[in-house]
Amino acid sequence: MIQRIQTIYLIIVALISGVLPFMLPFWKDANEIEYFAKQDVLISITFYGITILAFIAIMLFKQRKNQFVVNRLNMIFNLFLLGFFVYRSLNLSGETLVSEKGIGMLIPVFSIVFLVLANRAIKKDEDLVKSVDRLR
Repeated sequence: MIQRIQTIYLIIVALISGVLPFMLPFWKDANEIEYFAKQDVLISITFYGITILAFIAIMLFKQRKNQFVVNRLNMIFNLFLLGFFVYRSLNLSGETLVSEKGIGMLIPVFSIVFLVLANRAIKKDEDLVKSVDRLR
């Protein structure tokens, strides 16, 4: 389980989604108040869901097709979150001196990158198993 590279990628996704949103600010408003994931219930639930799906995908290491599907579902959640952040950043004040977008808004992008890498590794494993089955 842990010796496979996709497990490492999924652990990175779980750590990125489970820890960083609560440490890195998403944006600052005009009053210099930083907003984190814990201040919005919908964002917190989505990040927790992404983390739980990453752990579920790790536990599905014997069922590569299901693991692939769970990772795709996780990517959809990350895209939903990224779309919300883009919508929110476009609705923030456009003045650069008043409001500031934080680095926390890029967390779903990093998660998607690692999920894509995990899916590529899962696909390689599946192709390897199929090629060995052909030889039997």
